[in-house]
Amino acid sequence: MITLAFDTASERCTVAATDGVRVAGRYIDGPRRHAAVLLTLFDEVLSELGTSRAHIGRVLTGDGPGSFTGLRVAAAAAKALAWHREVEWRVAPSLLVRAMAQVPAEGGVILALSDALRGELYAGCWRVTAHAIERVGVAPRAMAPAALAEYGDVDVVTGSIPVSLVDAVTAATGRVPISGAEALPDARWLIALDRRSGGTSVVDDPAAWEPEYGRPAEAQAVWERAHGRSLPAAPGVAR
Repeated sequence: MITLAFDTASERCTVAATDGVRVAGRYIDGPRRHAAVLLTLFDEVLSELGTSRAHIGRVLTGDGPGSFTGLRVAAAAAKALAWHREVEWRVAPSLLVRAMAQVPAEGGVILALSDALRGELYAGCWRVTAHAIERVGVAPRAMAPAALAEYGDVDVVTGSIPVSLVDAVTAATGRVPISGAEALPDARWLIALDRRSGGTSVVDDPAAWEPEYGRPAEAQAVWERAHGRSLPAAPGVAR
């Protein structure tokens, strides 16, 4: 059985696949490219394993928070696979995918961050051991850098952090954050998550499932600031 994993919550579109022994991975960086490249990356990793989409039996996705458009692309692809192939679909926080890449050999508490714009960061924190993963504090959400102090003592801070916020993150956490290319997500870590207790959760109802956006899309925020009221939902659509 082939497991296909992908995360599109950031400007990196990352895809991996495994046959249970071998793991193949690919990524492409750049904003607003996810929809154009995602299926190509699927085929590339599957081809490396000598297989095809017909043999996918399990799908893993990062469920945010992050880019509204990127998350919608991943959700659409996962839902199509889940419905058409009747595969099992599991998800994990996109920030946890980043955290996994920086776990010390002996385990530890990892605070993962990504740029949420407007001077804020998406933040999520987990305690990772050799066999299990446990969330520390609240679910991933957008917050000001100073609020990161609420996570207490952490072993590692990592993520995509604007240069202008690095000093504030360091002051709030007591740790110099790991940033740059090594802090970007890698779908191979999503596969590793699925092998630990608490790493992924099953999507029971693909039709109703929505990503964890972290907050309203930027376009919605702009509209609401301009009009001074909440954006109305379409008839029959819950908000």
